[in-house]
Amino acid sequence: MLLSPGQWLAFICVLGMCVGQIMFKVSALSLNGTESIFAPKTFLLLAATMLFYVVVSFGWVLILRKSHLGQVFPFYSLAFVLVPVASYFLFGERFSISFILGSVLIIAGLRLCMRST
Repeated sequence: MLLSPGQWLAFICVLGMCVGQIMFKVSALSLNGTESIFAPKTFLLLAATMLFYVVVSFGWVLILRKSHLGQVFPFYSLAFVLVPVASYFLFGERFSISFILGSVLIIAGLRLCMRST
């Protein structure tokens, strides 16, 4: 399954969005510790996260200038797998066998979508 340049860029962009979600979680944990969104640490983390997300979103728009939405959007489904897996390793969050089965279905669905493009 070879990916087009636009699909590779979409994959990288989705990875960036996954990083953004992890950054939002770190910001939320900081807020739990400081109890104020205006505490310097929390505010800087949240501001950096939002700025990162803006940059990634602009990247997505640039990808869409040259790519068909139907060819790149299926990569978003990977976020439903990658973010929980990252949260398992980074935050010790757990998931069930249902998550594993669902992830297998998502990946199989993505492969099926990529065959049709």
